[in-house]
Amino acid sequence: MLLTASAAVGQTRVLSGRVTDAGGSGLPGVTVLERGTTNGTSTSADGSFTLSVRPGATLTISSIGFVTQTPSVGERTKLSITLVSNATALSEAVVVGYGTQAKRDLTGSVVQLSGKEVANAPLPSFEQALQGKAAGVFVESGSGKLGQGIRVRVRGVSSISGDNQPLYVVDGIPVVSDNLSSTSATTNPIADINPNDIASISVLKDAAATAIYGSRGTNGVVIVTTKRGQQGGTRFTLGYQTGWSTPTNKREFLNATEYIELLTEAGLNGGFSQASINARLTRYAAQADYATNGVNTNWQDRAFQKAPFSQYDLSLSGGNEKTKFFFSGQYSDNNGILVDNRYQRINTRFNLDNQATDRLKMGLNIGLSRSVNERLPNDNAFSSPMQIVALAPITPFIDPRSGLMSGLLDPATGEPNTTFPFYYNPLISVQNGDYVTTSYRILGNVYAQYQLLPGLMFNSQLGTDIINQSENQFLGRVTSRNTGPTNGFGFNATTNSARLVVNNYLGYNKVLNEVHTLDLTLGTSYEETQIKTNSVEGSQFASDAYKTLVSAAQITAGSSGETASTLVSYFGRANYNYAGKYLLGLSARLDGSSRFGVNNRYGFFPAASVGWLVSEESFLQNNAVLSLLKIRGSLGRTGNQGIPNFAALPLYSGTSGYVGIPGQRPLQLASPDLTWESTTQADVGIEFGFLDGRFSGEVGAYLKKTSDLVLSQPVPGTSGFASVFRNVGDMENRGIELSLTTRNIEGPFTWTTSFNAARNRNRVTNLDGPPILGSNLNRAQEGQPLGVFVGPEFAGVDPATGNALYYLNTPDANGNNDRSTTDVSNEAGLVPLGDPNPTWTGGITNTFTFKGFDLNVVVVGVFGNKIFDSGAQFYSVGFNNGPDNQTRDQLRRWRQPGDITDVPRAELFGGNGIALSSKFVRDGDYGRLRTATLGYTLPVTLAQRVRLQSVRVFAQGLNLLTFTKYKGWDPEVSTDYLAGNSNPTGNGTSTQGNINQGIDFYTAPQPRTYTFGVTLGF
Repeated sequence: MLLTASAAVGQTRVLSGRVTDAGGSGLPGVTVLERGTTNGTSTSADGSFTLSVRPGATLTISSIGFVTQTPSVGERTKLSITLVSNATALSEAVVVGYGTQAKRDLTGSVVQLSGKEVANAPLPSFEQALQGKAAGVFVESGSGKLGQGIRVRVRGVSSISGDNQPLYVVDGIPVVSDNLSSTSATTNPIADINPNDIASISVLKDAAATAIYGSRGTNGVVIVTTKRGQQGGTRFTLGYQTGWSTPTNKREFLNATEYIELLTEAGLNGGFSQASINARLTRYAAQADYATNGVNTNWQDRAFQKAPFSQYDLSLSGGNEKTKFFFSGQYSDNNGILVDNRYQRINTRFNLDNQATDRLKMGLNIGLSRSVNERLPNDNAFSSPMQIVALAPITPFIDPRSGLMSGLLDPATGEPNTTFPFYYNPLISVQNGDYVTTSYRILGNVYAQYQLLPGLMFNSQLGTDIINQSENQFLGRVTSRNTGPTNGFGFNATTNSARLVVNNYLGYNKVLNEVHTLDLTLGTSYEETQIKTNSVEGSQFASDAYKTLVSAAQITAGSSGETASTLVSYFGRANYNYAGKYLLGLSARLDGSSRFGVNNRYGFFPAASVGWLVSEESFLQNNAVLSLLKIRGSLGRTGNQGIPNFAALPLYSGTSGYVGIPGQRPLQLASPDLTWESTTQADVGIEFGFLDGRFSGEVGAYLKKTSDLVLSQPVPGTSGFASVFRNVGDMENRGIELSLTTRNIEGPFTWTTSFNAARNRNRVTNLDGPPILGSNLNRAQEGQPLGVFVGPEFAGVDPATGNALYYLNTPDANGNNDRSTTDVSNEAGLVPLGDPNPTWTGGITNTFTFKGFDLNVVVVGVFGNKIFDSGAQFYSVGFNNGPDNQTRDQLRRWRQPGDITDVPRAELFGGNGIALSSKFVRDGDYGRLRTATLGYTLPVTLAQRVRLQSVRVFAQGLNLLTFTKYKGWDPEVSTDYLAGNSNPTGNGTSTQGNINQGIDFYTAPQPRTYTFGVTLGF
């Protein structure tokens, strides 16, 4: 035994080394594997590693985005390796549905991003960090409020009444991303995921990639893979960052002098006497002499705050040949730029992998989170801080008559004020109320992999996603002007969401005769989701010290709801590779969903794709210029089951009781033929690389045709119902995508550029009925993009009268379009005025490194979209719609006959120019310096002096510069109270939320954030 042990020891040796990039900076997380074995490790934070290997061993050293190296160890015990960037990275493993594929073998359209591209960003949700990083993926944070829903569109919108968000899959488990908010302003469950736990993100875009997810694949699939432990000693990483946020932009409103002058002029034009105007202004000024009291309140500044941010991260990683682990924890505290808005999150994750036997591997992935969202009222609420801009600058912040904030208490009665200021002061609710949403989430799974035969693996997963959410709101007595004379108002709602997922599938990989490669997947999946809600509200509290509903003297409302759905699926995929250059992919899924009608329970979703690696042909071998040329194409069908759970069933309501006697009534007609919305997508693409991958990229084009849209259709009134859900509509998206990466400079100083751009055109092709009206000017209309603005066309101002003019746009006696004008908006024809969906989106990322320094700069762009400035009908109309403070463009108003201007005559309550028209439709194009990050990594020798493996310090900025012609707060906008989707426990659809896009109504701008941080490895 001693002799055997001695011989074994003599057959291995400990190898140490360090892996760096071209600039000499250590590369963490690089896989170091002894070829032909499972013996391996990964590099630490400074790029170093240790590994016991056999003499004469050959290593495989690989990392995403770098050329894989295979050095021979020989007799060496120390090794230094420099990895060279490789934008093509053909051997890179890309995560796809139920498995991985080498990038070279992909025949579908897939974008994969590494975790470092979303890590450490001062953003509540990881998908916000995807903005400008992936061609064809449009990300919009519709508001600067924290914790709000994020709009993500993969290759456009594909549904009118259904879901348009992609399917999110975390470690193989489709997760809940539904709106769970009790208000029409959506919250974002995806924000519960810690971005620093993410190892990679794959965005599946075409049918070849998404058909494996069947009836949920139309909107694209975002696959998130979390970090895992690696063999080697336990490595600790500790991170801290802090900073602050300010608004990216503020609008310019009239000061006190300008307000007095313009309101006086508007009052006289409106027939008011000078005495009545003076009385009005005196009232606005808290009964003071408005001309001499020197009050000039900037109410907008009172709504915003300098918002601090801090974040703490800790992770542990390590393991041996049998067991590997990853553990992390994070605490994030993010204050919003609007007063009383705050988002806090605590995360922890534990991932464990165990090689139990030579054939059996088991493990678990579990993430726990708690988030606390101190929310604000919806944009359309008078208590929203943004609506404070309506107050007059001559109104003092502190009422001199009471010494309290204006509007708080009536100095004459001591009761809550109901007449001063002329609107409710939102800061009263900020200081005397709260609305807090607290969410606890368990997201995880256990898995097992068993090798049945060489190349044949059985995989089994059991996963769950459980969310327990509570919403608590309390408004004190002094808010009664906004809530009614209730002596306090309280609201509580709880939502319990539970999803169970079971996946079982076989994977087979085999190489035959060294030229035929087969990759087969066959499996089944079962998903069940249940959501339960309860809510109650009450009023009449003894004092503001009592904030829970047990203290409410009156319980004024209560409700409960429950919904559930199941999905049973069978799926398969076959990938064939001949000689490393001819590629074929086939996939299919059969879905049975409880959401569909009894006559259409199951849907079949196939896809086929081909690829040709032309650069592997003999006539291009050893080509010094062209290093990669790949042509691919695909055709497939996917679905969308994002409709209400019970849309196909005949429903009854038990809410028809009368004077204490229970009763019920029919609520909804049955629709037994109701089925999924179906999208057929064709995709072609060319991938290319020049000069050994120094220039590489991809060009693609696609056509998506969606049929069987689920719409609410009218039925004869004699049925006793107004409508029923049916599959009747059609829509299409067509577009092109371009991605390009260049390694501009290599050596001690490196410079890499990544560019992407995408064009998408959406069009509703069939509604089988009249246009579907949204809010303001949005609508769904045949021949137009979804959400198109339709209304009167503003023609300027009549120089003689100062009245707003509109083009008639009606047929004249000869059948031609009459372009003459009228000052009566109702006489004007309704015409398309603009598309809220962008035509072009894109981004440019530049990365520089030099001797430990690194600089990363991301610029994003959105072009071709229009914004409807809905609030402008109140604050940009020269007092024609009330006493709201006005934007400064009203200073160039029409004043006398002959004036040439586009701003109508000011007339207090006159209604001149307030009609919803193209007057309020603006260009929404913008370019934005999204992020800039400057970091420095200390040399290893210096870090080791303080017993650390690595030290990195960094500073970064978010939304630093915005280039736009839009005069509103921010061009990245979609007001929350109109763009939100329905809560899943309700039976409503998302129709209005999908149509009402691109509307700005007192919507908070995006934050400009500065952070400074340090990351320590030990």
